[in-house]
Amino acid sequence: MNGDSILNNIRCPEDVKLLPASKLPDLAQEIREFIVEHVAKSGGHLASSLGAVEITLALHRALDLPKDKIIFDVGHQVYAHKILTGRREAFCGLRMCGGISGFPKCAESEYDCFDTGHASTSISAALGMARARQLNGTDETIVAIIGDGALTGGMAYEALNDAGQSKLALIVLLNDNNMSISRNVGALNKHLNRLRSSNRYQAFKRYIVLQLDKTPKGQSIWLRLERFKNRIKYFLLPNVLFEALGFTYLGPIDGHNAQALEQVISHAKSMNRPVIIHAITQKGRGYPPAESNPVKYHGIGPFDLEGGEPVNPSERSNSMAFGDALVFLSQTDRRVVAITAAMKHSTGLAGFERAYPKRFFDVGIAEAHAVTMAAGLACSGYKPVVAIYSSFLQRAYDQILHDVCLQNLPVVFAIDRAGLVGEDGETHQGLYDISYLLGMPNMTIYSPSTQADLERMLAAALECGGPVALRYGRSALPAGERTEEPIDFWRVKRPVGEVNIVATGRMLSHAEAVAKAYGAGLIEAPRIKPMDLAVLDQLKGSKLCAVIEDGISVNGFGAAVAGYLSRYGVGVECFGAPDRPIGQGSIAEQDEMCGISSEQILAGLRHVMEKA
Repeated sequence: MNGDSILNNIRCPEDVKLLPASKLPDLAQEIREFIVEHVAKSGGHLASSLGAVEITLALHRALDLPKDKIIFDVGHQVYAHKILTGRREAFCGLRMCGGISGFPKCAESEYDCFDTGHASTSISAALGMARARQLNGTDETIVAIIGDGALTGGMAYEALNDAGQSKLALIVLLNDNNMSISRNVGALNKHLNRLRSSNRYQAFKRYIVLQLDKTPKGQSIWLRLERFKNRIKYFLLPNVLFEALGFTYLGPIDGHNAQALEQVISHAKSMNRPVIIHAITQKGRGYPPAESNPVKYHGIGPFDLEGGEPVNPSERSNSMAFGDALVFLSQTDRRVVAITAAMKHSTGLAGFERAYPKRFFDVGIAEAHAVTMAAGLACSGYKPVVAIYSSFLQRAYDQILHDVCLQNLPVVFAIDRAGLVGEDGETHQGLYDISYLLGMPNMTIYSPSTQADLERMLAAALECGGPVALRYGRSALPAGERTEEPIDFWRVKRPVGEVNIVATGRMLSHAEAVAKAYGAGLIEAPRIKPMDLAVLDQLKGSKLCAVIEDGISVNGFGAAVAGYLSRYGVGVECFGAPDRPIGQGSIAEQDEMCGISSEQILAGLRHVMEKA
């Protein structure tokens, strides 16, 4: 970036406020160039951040930061905000171990007021802050930025309903790009399309205001016409959802006109009531490859700036292996249906949709709804497969237990991104599913160590007749060979001895290295629940059993093994993630953070045996 760069002189929001409005388009362009250049090196959430540049500029000019509060829903559009709040130089470490997060993070900056990473939460958090402001007697402005994709989540409507009736000053800025990760679906999307195209109402309103401004008593007449205006609005704008919920609706507005947005935000601040600002944006704006394919560039690894192609093309992912297997198995069983929560590409279901469009259901960002809908399908004789990231499936805990497990319904949970996930950090770690699923009645849990096993486990899950969780991580598993080796029984890989290791999933590769170096027995557990008690009984004469899992060790798989072996007096050492958030970095670095690299496990075993 050259010495004449505007961005070089921006260190904080006050610098943005001092900039002439005529310079905002140039600054927006520089920010986009900066984001593209750095994400090309580190990977990250590109398209969403490119689409929110002018919104961010307008907020930084209209608000008094950090006194005023901005809550970013999901947070993957936060790059411009970070650049403008003194973290531009830190972008060389974006999403890296020890670097800045790709999401809002309070510990990182006083300008980040709420940690986010999941969708549909911003309005609830903002309303909580608005109620705290009322209790404290302060006057800060509070803004929640939420995308139209996040409005497919039910929690957003719970918050809108509560916020509207509260009558508290709260601004909700709807960043409407017609996208979540995949293209938006559902009735709300159709409603927003009507709002976007409501030119009759907008033109009529502008005409009336213009005419009244020409008359001496125009303001007085306008106040008298307020009720009439609302009647006209309801007539010309079908289903005025936000007004019905108690919000004043402002829009639609060009979300790439920072000056116009600034004026609207300033006006909304003065209204002292719940306000929705509806801004129309383009996801991926300013980088042609991201504009033409915003799904591909939503979250992307390092890529070539010129052509936009990945620098290191990835090997066949676990998601692809799962998706291909599901398409194949569905050829002979018309009862198989697939469900996703706005992530058909990321979970490998795009091929299933192409092959069986009538049996594919994208419910939007509504995980709890997805699970209970699957239960309804299962009650009706179908075999639903719900493909959701581990960190997002947490949002449907009650539905898994109450609606699926208690009724012992045949729902298959394809739990993608289970275990440590790398650069997205704390909010996306898939470490907790084993712990909460172990306690659910009728649940079977599989954890493959190869893609061949993943495919065989999916086939078994579809024939199980009850709830099944099939968990697999982000790191591509080895392809493996398709064998007839049982998947419901544990596999003794090295003879049982004085010291033995039990491992599951991707951790088998770590365990093999440790077992060989130490001379320990090795057992693979492809099925975590129910446990293979016959194999566990073979360990009753051993001194130590080490359990290695890609999950949190508190109440995890190791704890379950320890509970059983305690009757035999066998010591159990659990190697898993500790009871604390695990930050961003590569998965290998996160293994080190958790003490579950091969070297650390080997050292831990030796230490335990020396003390014994």
